[in-house]
Amino acid sequence: MKAMDSNSTNHVILTGDRPTGPLHLGHYVGSLRQRERLQHGNRQFCIIADMQALTDNARNPEKIRGNVLEVAFDYLAVGLDPRITTIFIQSLVPELAELTMYYLNLVTVARLQRNPTVKEEIKLRSFSGGVPAGFLCYPVSQAADITAFKADLVPVGSDQLPMIEQSTEIVRAFNRIYNRQVLVEPKPLLSSVPRLPGTDGRGKMSKSLGNAIYLGDGADAVRDKVKKMYTDPGHLRPEDPGTVEGNPVFSYLDAFDPDQAGLEAMKAHYREGGLGDMAVKRRLLDVLLPELETIRERRRDFARDPAQVMAMLREGSRTARAVAAQTLEEVRQAMRLDYFPEE
Repeated sequence: MKAMDSNSTNHVILTGDRPTGPLHLGHYVGSLRQRERLQHGNRQFCIIADMQALTDNARNPEKIRGNVLEVAFDYLAVGLDPRITTIFIQSLVPELAELTMYYLNLVTVARLQRNPTVKEEIKLRSFSGGVPAGFLCYPVSQAADITAFKADLVPVGSDQLPMIEQSTEIVRAFNRIYNRQVLVEPKPLLSSVPRLPGTDGRGKMSKSLGNAIYLGDGADAVRDKVKKMYTDPGHLRPEDPGTVEGNPVFSYLDAFDPDQAGLEAMKAHYREGGLGDMAVKRRLLDVLLPELETIRERRRDFARDPAQVMAMLREGSRTARAVAAQTLEEVRQAMRLDYFPEE
């Protein structure tokens, strides 16, 4: 599947996050910075996917409710502007659930079970008592989110490409079966920054693994986490040659350091020996702390008035619902479910 050019404009974009906790640096470099840029010159919808979060948190809805605002604070803090990006709560747009029901009839259980992303997520969660049906079907819910707004561009990580592929299959099946070109095929937009590893070097940065630096972390917390970061286990003394590849500190510097020429010189020094891990970590802190302080200050400002942020989410959800309702009307017409068209 061909990815779209991030410099193109005049697209309809759908992106978002599950509100299972505050957002971290992995979200920031992988998506949030890109969203801030894409909102200029495109029509962008940003979903706080609370219904999808419930697919593996149904017994703890308070967790989801509490984190809706946390995610909204993070969105606003990184520069998403609700005047040009429609930020909304998934469950406040019931048209998405109706579209999901229609699309479920176009997908087999076997196809959902073969989805590589779903298989990997099921493995990570180790569900006791079996996989919830909602979790197995969440690619269909994502297809409803994307198609409701006729998004032609969806920013994703490479691990999410199977989800876009499944959405495309649903679009093609719907348009073919009902002989109407109602739904728009989405294209993925991959981040130019590889996935950030966790601070412990164990796979990706993750809320559940506790190896994340959060956008709302204070300066002391960031310093503490960076100082404890995994590096090269074979680099025991500063004079020893070190390995850059797979070293999380250098992965973070690749993502954040504006002086790439200076960074390349530091990498060469580290490989040759004579450069300690703490010197590399100090450079990372010099880069990270000013950028995160700006985000943190904005976040504090928005968090002082949660009622205003909720009002923004309510208005964004109304706007999103109006758009989704128009698509749903076209879907019903194509499926011959428009029983009272005069209304």
